[in-house]
Amino acid sequence: MTGSGHRRLLILCFTAACVLAAPHVAAAKDRLLEEAVGFAGGIAFLGSGAPGLVIAAVRNGETAFAGFGEIRKGSGQVPDEHTLMRIASISKTFCGDLMGSMIVDGVIGATDPLAKHLGKDWTVPGLEGRTPRLIDLVTQASGLPREVPNQTGGTPDDPFAGNTFDLSRAELAKPEPYLFPPGTGAFYSNWGYDLLGLALANAGGKSYGDLLAERVLTPRQLTDTKLNLAEGDAARTMQGHFFDGTPLPLVPSPETIGCAGGLYTSAADMMKFMAWHLRKDAAGDAERTVDHAGWLWRDGLSPVIGIDDAGPMGMMTLGWVGVLADKDKPMMLNKTGGLQGQFSYVVLAPTRGVGVFASINQFSVGGFKAMVAATNDLVAQLAPR
Repeated sequence: MTGSGHRRLLILCFTAACVLAAPHVAAAKDRLLEEAVGFAGGIAFLGSGAPGLVIAAVRNGETAFAGFGEIRKGSGQVPDEHTLMRIASISKTFCGDLMGSMIVDGVIGATDPLAKHLGKDWTVPGLEGRTPRLIDLVTQASGLPREVPNQTGGTPDDPFAGNTFDLSRAELAKPEPYLFPPGTGAFYSNWGYDLLGLALANAGGKSYGDLLAERVLTPRQLTDTKLNLAEGDAARTMQGHFFDGTPLPLVPSPETIGCAGGLYTSAADMMKFMAWHLRKDAAGDAERTVDHAGWLWRDGLSPVIGIDDAGPMGMMTLGWVGVLADKDKPMMLNKTGGLQGQFSYVVLAPTRGVGVFASINQFSVGGFKAMVAATNDLVAQLAPR
């Protein structure tokens, strides 16, 4: 951004620290994109009340980034494009990409029964003649509760220690684990994605983390994206804060939550991730076609609960919530995420070549809504008509 534009944004942000980075990847700078991202980010940051915010956008292969505030309260360290952060349930879109690549390569079938990929020591009961398929898990139609029931043993420094595959196996085998027959409704279930991650790992013959790296992270050069922080990463990682502003610790991600919500990443990697989803060339076209297809449509589903937090779901794809075109807004694929004091949001307009990612490092209902609204509005403004 130009110096005068940067000064204007600083005035807008009052005393907030702000940095705008030059575009990555793009052959030429898109000044309009930079200005639009900086303005939308400033508005979202002011509305969030969070210590820090990052926002990144892709339009027709060009990128822009803006960082505001600080990575942890009192640090004075402005977030940049390589600042790490938890993206929580946005991890589900990465899991969807993994599933899509395995479908294209014939390793799995979308309608494979879950039981096929869990092993002989698992029991997968049915309800009204239906048992969950892989496609039911990824489209939130599994019928399973939000979390694995009866978790114990977690601590503030290791809150997910109680989420084990042994517990999942025991709870799934109980009579009537479902809230509704699989495939007949949509209810947001992290447990369903825990089981999906295990099924994909079993089908691929590797751990979930290794399989994700092999099929998604390494081919796309997503070098900042990982299940657990490496030595030295903490210094560049956004620390989340609770609703009252209390800082929350950086905690480990067990393999069990990798698919549902275990990933850390950076804005730099999210720009690469979005750019891949927005490509129009032959490379990866088969995977994108599978990823973005509407596998489950809202019409006739009962119930539909916990899916509409960033717009009314019209259809579910592999990990994405599809919001149909409405008035001045194009059709969008979105995904939200919240964990350990970090709220994040990513949204794509695949037919328009536009994507935006944003994240704040404090839990706030109002802040989350402000971030989502600013991001959706930015996509609508950037999308060509």
